Order: sequence, then C-alpha cells, then structure tokens
Amino acid sequence: MARFALTPADRDRVTAAVADAERGTDGEIVTIVAAQSDSYHDVPLQFGVLAALLVTALAALDARWLEIGLDPWGEADLGHVLLVLLIAQTAVFLGVRYLVGWAPVRFALTPRATKRRRVRRRALQHFHVGAENRTQAKVGILLYLSTRERMAEIIADEAIHRAVPAERWGDAMAALVAEVREGRAGDGMAAAVTAIGAILAETFPKTENDVNELPDRLIEL
Repeated sequence: MARFALTPADRDRVTAAVADAERGTDGEIVTIVAAQSDSYHDVPLQFGVLAALLVTALAALDARWLEIGLDPWGEADLGHVLLVLLIAQTAVFLGVRYLVGWAPVRFALTPRATKRRRVRRRALQHFHVGAENRTQAKVGILLYLSTRERMAEIIADEAIHRAVPAERWGDAMAALVAEVREGRAGDGMAAAVTAIGAILAETFPKTENDVNELPDRLIEL
C-alpha cells in the first residue's frame, strides 16, 4: 500500500483551514499526519507461535509422521518422536516468523483491530505531548491521520470532551475518510478541520481576549 505524499500546497491548505476555523472559536486545533503509527514487529512473533502450535495440533491428530526414519515394524522411540516434533516446530516457527517479518506481508497480515488500537495509542501520545492542557481554557483538539493505516483519530481536551458528544465528530471523520480513500490526504485534513471548526464555533465561540496558543501549521511525522 502506497503512502501518501503531502505536497507544499497540501500543507498550506491545511494550515489555512486551521487558521480559518479558529477565527470563529476559542478552540485550538492541532493537525498531525504520520506516515505510520507502529512497526508491528510483534505480529510476526505471534504468527510464528500460532504456526508452531498448529504443528503440535497436527501431531495430536496424527502422530505417524513423527516416526519418520524409524523402522515401521519396530517399537516407537519417544525420544525420536519428540525430536522430530521439536525440529518441525522450530522450522515452521522460523519460516513463518521471517515470512511475516517482511514489511509488506507483516502490514497486510496485521489485524485491522490491532492497527486501530495502535493508531489510537499513538494519537493519544501525541495529544498528551502537543495539545492536552496546553491552552488556558483546555480547549485544544487533535486531528491525527496515520496514512499507511488510513486511519484517523480526533482527541479533544477536557473542556471540549465535556461539552461535545463524541458522535458529533462523525461528520469531520467522514469528510476526512472520503478524501483519504481517493488518495487526497491534504484535502481530507482540510475538510475535517473545517467541520471541527464549525462544531467548536457553536460550543466555544470566539471571545475578545482569545489568543492563538497552539501552532496552526500541519505537523508531519
């Protein structure tokens, strides 16, 4: 899956959308685009362990193949059987481990639910560092897009979280996803920012003493 390449025009479009959205609200919008939210290096190990356990399960169903090399008319040698089982488990584990370790395969086989959790976790990490409690009124909000996973998160500061139901961000997410699916990440981010700004303007309209406390520019990781 190809990653999105944001152009200078995309960056300017998102930055302008943030500045425009904040003209009508005290809320502060932070935008981050990450190439990928996790390396998923644990996934090959999980598949390797599952494959090794499958070998054990197959041996439990039919153990005759474990007697390879033995006299078919002689008595079974437990030590030989266990050695063959160990060799088979190790070979399968290593084979699957290194196959799934290849980046395209690893990413393709990573469950979507795992990707969703990792994207959410990374978005929360960036929110804690770059937006949470960084404004006097606690009205910061993060729009985070992880392009390789094609997943996004909206995480709001304390005051926004209390005042705006989570489902209200649905339109912003829909606007973002629709453009991302077409390969237009910049347009999607700008559209989502506009939708977020409209919601914030209703709940936290612009006041005279409001100042710009967080950067408007798009942050790329």
